[in-house]
Amino acid sequence: MDVLSDLLHRARARDAQIRQLIQRPPWSMTFADAPSLTVVATLGGHAAVRLDDDPQAPPVRLSAGDIALITGTSRYTIADAPDTPPQVVIRDGRKHVIDSGTGARQNLAPRTYGDGLPGSTTLLRGAYELRSDVGERLLDMLPPLAVVPAQPRTRAALDLLAAETAHEEPGQDAILNRLLDLVLVLALRAWCAAPQARPLSWYSALATPAVGEALRLLHEDPAHRWTVAELATRVGQSRATFAARFTSVVGEPPLTYLTGWRMTLAADLLRDTQETVAAVARAVGYEDAFAFSVAFKRGHGVSPSHWRRQARPGWRVSS
Repeated sequence: MDVLSDLLHRARARDAQIRQLIQRPPWSMTFADAPSLTVVATLGGHAAVRLDDDPQAPPVRLSAGDIALITGTSRYTIADAPDTPPQVVIRDGRKHVIDSGTGARQNLAPRTYGDGLPGSTTLLRGAYELRSDVGERLLDMLPPLAVVPAQPRTRAALDLLAAETAHEEPGQDAILNRLLDLVLVLALRAWCAAPQARPLSWYSALATPAVGEALRLLHEDPAHRWTVAELATRVGQSRATFAARFTSVVGEPPLTYLTGWRMTLAADLLRDTQETVAAVARAVGYEDAFAFSVAFKRGHGVSPSHWRRQARPGWRVSS
């Protein structure tokens, strides 16, 4: 499994909420408790996205086929135009109407709302909750608001997702989640390839011969007792050449990268499982629980047991 696929899988980027709006202007929706990652696509018409908790950030306009990836904000507004007054606020999963005179918003089909009249904007929104340290690594790839212009590959995926959104058949949630994942991956690829993007060093390294293969090996089996010599042999380079190239491209030596990845995995295991600290240590490649605790505290600032108590208040399982 490649590194990006591994991050998406481990970040639990699934079970997303998908909704479609088909509404004539003017319309405006504010999301007051934004999820960690939102995918917004304008299929027809125009829209504008504003990050409400960053008054210095100007609204960004979306044309048909554009995709916006929204992260790192607690409140944002999507509207037909930047100057449309607030009409609806979504908070705690509930709709609060501010302006009741803005036209009907009815259920048109499963997961589809609006008036459905000629001249409407068609908008797709998918919301992910990524509550993990691995999820943070994924979100670090993006600015708070990244816009991917329309292109043939993303448009084809969006059209298929829109067509499936309005259906309600057996297995529909599985289809929708996978199609939204497809849109997300295509958008991430396109964003990282854009001139204005500054992708993380590990993402740039994926296309580098030997280094990308080494990253894949580390992610496939992080608990293995890797050495620089073994990695170099596996990718067909000398130890010195491989170590220098990896450090230059990724920004840190191979085993330093591996330690950071292991600690990320360990943090999620401590939060999400009932395994003891010793068992978590073994799961990420440490036979010595003390050595693991030292490494974890160096990376996270607290011991594994303290981390677990902070992440899971009331935790009582033995460490």
